[in-house]
Amino acid sequence: MRVLVIDDDPFARSLLARQLSELAIQEVELVDSGEAALSRLARGMPAFDALIVDLNMPGMDGVQFLRHLARQRFRGGLVLVSGEDADILRSVAKLASARRLRVAGTLHKPIALESLGQALGAVPTFAESTVMGDMRRTYDEQDLRKAIATGQLVNFYQPQVRMIDGAVAGVEALVRWQHPDDGLVFPSDFIPLVEQSGLSDELAGAVLAGALRAARQWRGAGLELRVSVNVAMDNLFALDLPEKVVNAAAEAGVPAECVVLEITESQVTRDLDRLLDVATRLRLKRVGLAIDDFGTGYSSLAQLRDVPFDELKLDRSFVHGASSNPQLQAILRATLDMARQLGLRTVAEGVEDREDWDNLRDMACDFAQGYLIARPMPAEAILNWSSDWRAKGHQRLVKPQ
Repeated sequence: MRVLVIDDDPFARSLLARQLSELAIQEVELVDSGEAALSRLARGMPAFDALIVDLNMPGMDGVQFLRHLARQRFRGGLVLVSGEDADILRSVAKLASARRLRVAGTLHKPIALESLGQALGAVPTFAESTVMGDMRRTYDEQDLRKAIATGQLVNFYQPQVRMIDGAVAGVEALVRWQHPDDGLVFPSDFIPLVEQSGLSDELAGAVLAGALRAARQWRGAGLELRVSVNVAMDNLFALDLPEKVVNAAAEAGVPAECVVLEITESQVTRDLDRLLDVATRLRLKRVGLAIDDFGTGYSSLAQLRDVPFDELKLDRSFVHGASSNPQLQAILRATLDMARQLGLRTVAEGVEDREDWDNLRDMACDFAQGYLIARPMPAEAILNWSSDWRAKGHQRLVKPQ
């Protein structure tokens, strides 16, 4: 892994260099300003897998630097560092994510070695990443249509486990593009194109078909899992969607009640009558409906009132670190209490450490998903992972009854 440290304080740079060495990261460069970092990045190869960025710098501060970084379309991981309070760090992390930058972690000074290691552990290596910096390609509609038609889109699956006993309950299908030249391309680099090109139905169909094939194979091996598939709000305006989902499940030999469609509302609902028509018929056919990333976009209490969702997914931004943040703790508790009273199953995303797990368990969240449990993996890896998890993985998390 190659890391670029950006900090105007010589002592801080020296300390970070020493800590990175202790973490066995030898390819490290140090610069003292955002301007120097941009100049270094502009020179191109060798590219960096991660940047450690101090937000409190004279001249170009960290927020300004991130603005320039987004224009360069940097695709490596970011570790944001500051002596300011956690609210500021969290706000900057949200800003970076909104600009399609990949935030691996936020750290408060002085930086603990363990925290630094955890943040860098979330950064994909250069070979595993999409395509970074100046090497990053852009794709057009024709590329994407060809990818869908020729089966270049592949699903990875992230497990979901029941918090009360650690039992494996389901998986979320996460699409990747296995590009013949560029390797594994992540959704952030092609989902906007899907939406712009009107290919949401084609993408959803491909992801669902792949997920159902995998579910059939797992069931054949004795592992019955719910399979969650992300669909755009626009997909719910297709009146024949319920038939398509049920027929696809029947052809794969998988019960319709094992399918959960996760809906992220990225725009204001333009046709509530049509939405309710499709959503209600899906539920009548026993297909699950989850409201994804609740509270982060246009989702609201009105959707929970009107649309027959049976699952609420808590976004990582409300989950990770909530145990030590009173504001997040209040939001998380209120959301879980509301979901419980509405009879909704709750799934927390972004469960990354034991503190996240314990906090959610104490609040009686139903299911957990995140790096603490498992990273997304190919379908063929699920059976072995599940066996290992049942044998020993869950024991460290579940309290004896």
